[in-house]
Amino acid sequence: MKPATETGERINGQQWKSMMRAGAKALELKKSEVDALNVFPVPDGDTGTNMNLTIQSAVTDAEKTSGGSVAEVAAAVSMGSLMGARGNSGVILSQLLRGVAKGVEGQKTVSALQIAQALQTGVDTAYKAVMKPVEGTILTVSREMAKGALARAKQGGDSVETLKEAYLKGQQTLAKTPDMLPTLKQAGVVDAGGQGFLYIIGGWISALEGHDQEEISASPIQQEIQSQGAPAGFLVVENLEFPYCTEFLVKGKNLNVDQIRQDLSDRGDSMLVVGTDEVVKIHIHVKNPGNILDYAIQFGSLHEVGIHNMLSQNEAMAHALKNKEKEAPLESTEQTPLAMGEQTLKEHGIVAVAMGQGIAEVLKSLGVDEVIFGGQTMNPSTEDLVEAVQKVPAKNVYILPNNGNIVMAANQVKDIITDKNVFIIPTKSIPQGISALVNYDPEGNPEENAQNMEMGLTQIQSGEVTYAVRDSQFGSLEINEGDILGLVEDVIQITGQEALQVAQAILEKMEWREHDLVTIFYGEETPQEEAEKLREWLESEIPSIEVELYPGNQPLYYYILGVE
Repeated sequence: MKPATETGERINGQQWKSMMRAGAKALELKKSEVDALNVFPVPDGDTGTNMNLTIQSAVTDAEKTSGGSVAEVAAAVSMGSLMGARGNSGVILSQLLRGVAKGVEGQKTVSALQIAQALQTGVDTAYKAVMKPVEGTILTVSREMAKGALARAKQGGDSVETLKEAYLKGQQTLAKTPDMLPTLKQAGVVDAGGQGFLYIIGGWISALEGHDQEEISASPIQQEIQSQGAPAGFLVVENLEFPYCTEFLVKGKNLNVDQIRQDLSDRGDSMLVVGTDEVVKIHIHVKNPGNILDYAIQFGSLHEVGIHNMLSQNEAMAHALKNKEKEAPLESTEQTPLAMGEQTLKEHGIVAVAMGQGIAEVLKSLGVDEVIFGGQTMNPSTEDLVEAVQKVPAKNVYILPNNGNIVMAANQVKDIITDKNVFIIPTKSIPQGISALVNYDPEGNPEENAQNMEMGLTQIQSGEVTYAVRDSQFGSLEINEGDILGLVEDVIQITGQEALQVAQAILEKMEWREHDLVTIFYGEETPQEEAEKLREWLESEIPSIEVELYPGNQPLYYYILGVE
């Protein structure tokens, strides 16, 4: 491939396809480093792996095009990345690529300025897709990259010069991310999502300089990347002055969006109020969610209410730990899509993600139609979720992601499925999924069902017992590789050496004695005898407590605990 500077001012469809290939290859070369250096030491989803799987899916779709125009290739990249998006980082990447495609719509070839403008459209699209944008993440890095690209293109820079300026601005911004997020600063690391996007742009530059995919690792900019050393991890923790992320829809008549925005402006932070005179979307971080709901209900009915404690919104992507084989999908009793067309659709159906066979069986017993195996270190893609929804013979389908790193991928399903009503219940743990199912009414109204299921998430606490994959410092805790870790709502609370003792201690942190029901899922590496000891301890302490004990068979986690 000839360098872009030798082929004229404009980039054609074949060159654009080569850029996508090279970007994917560049990230693939460094994905393990992005995965490995995570500041949160528990087995979790992997930023580099998720972004790599997302862009590989994009390239697969791009390869199916003739490459006759930039617009054609970019549209295929957009759809491929959407369908292949995994994890929060993969979904954000898909939105960046979706916006780039919007920016080059209708273009057979593109100039340096059009590339820069498309990057800016990508940033705008990604920011709109994230309900609570956090500075110091891939969003910040991509935004400053677009600014740099626009400035250079307007000065007359060619495509390579424009993207190199974007890369430089991205590097500079990435180095500042620890100053934007206190937890990154404490750990002395930068944002892995932003680093991953830099690798992709580096691949674009390599392609435009004339390097074939096989030569990517030897191109000048990739040599520069290699000399920079390993990237750093990714963690998002928001300002806890306003710990509750509260978001919902208000439906009514003659709604005044500007007035609502003004009324809420001093009640919290990270506020977003958008909509029409009939439907308004409200997102805000507050100290007391009830006050906001009380205010809003005067204007009409509330829908899709979501209240999340942001300690559980930690977007840490983790160290790649073990090569666990994905469990075989649970055999579905539902009919195939072909057979579905021959029967009457039922009103409601449910798709849920499970970490282990035992958990899947419990979910099935509570009414779940389709179970997808996934969770920590094995996030299902948007396409996996779409296929599961399509298998459910129902008019209204509710998706329970049961993991914080799958929620964004699930949200993309609503844009793809057009012949069913899809509701995303933002469950971030198995106990939350169970609570949502308990609040599900098979005969209920769809919107009320979704609202009730979401309200159920506030009625349960989730705890986990796992192990540290590396030495780390988390807050005041000194963590050594192999330590047993106890978490409440995804936040490490205690460490120890014995899983049973840590489970007891974490239940005390969850104030289990003040509640009526404790649910225990024990993992594939936890002996049943040990799990029985945990049940016996609970019942000996408070004989009246109800304890439900299940063999979850989940990998990586000795115990998953629910208290309600």
